[in-house]
Amino acid sequence: MKALKLFPILVVAVLIVSVLFYEKIIASVLLPQYIEWAHETDKKGFEIGKPLNEEELALAAEIGIKYPEKVRTVYVDEVPFPYENFALKVFGEAVGLVGEGIINNAQVFGYSIYARKDFVLNRPKLAHELVHVLQIERASLDEVVTQHFFDMAEFGYDQAPLEVEAAKANKKYSTEW
Repeated sequence: MKALKLFPILVVAVLIVSVLFYEKIIASVLLPQYIEWAHETDKKGFEIGKPLNEEELALAAEIGIKYPEKVRTVYVDEVPFPYENFALKVFGEAVGLVGEGIINNAQVFGYSIYARKDFVLNRPKLAHELVHVLQIERASLDEVVTQHFFDMAEFGYDQAPLEVEAAKANKKYSTEW
């Protein structure tokens, strides 16, 4: 009987601790799982992706990528996300990365750019994605993923600093090839 009375108190205590320390929980439990998955996705993209052509290599170099020859483009029906991991799925929905009504047209994992088959990576859109490659080169995939998830939670997708930087490339490279 005492156990039944203690259970609601325990549940409330766990909820309070979770709310107070949610960033630590995310950083120590969820992000490492996503980052490991992202590294595997990048490795697969390097193996199956298409290297940049000469125009695209020149654009990548102009943007400042040190190793443009490493960049690969992978066209897919749907940009990958670890939906099979329930906690990551809920987390991705909470920050607005995936979920009802959200269409992810392209996403960068290291040097691999995954883009939907119906999403044309024209010059401005490719420049945007290449800026994400540059951001990862400047820091690391681990650091960029961590920053991006927390920024999206705080600012939303459009105002997240990494997206704001990449969006500037859309404007700078707005003309077609």
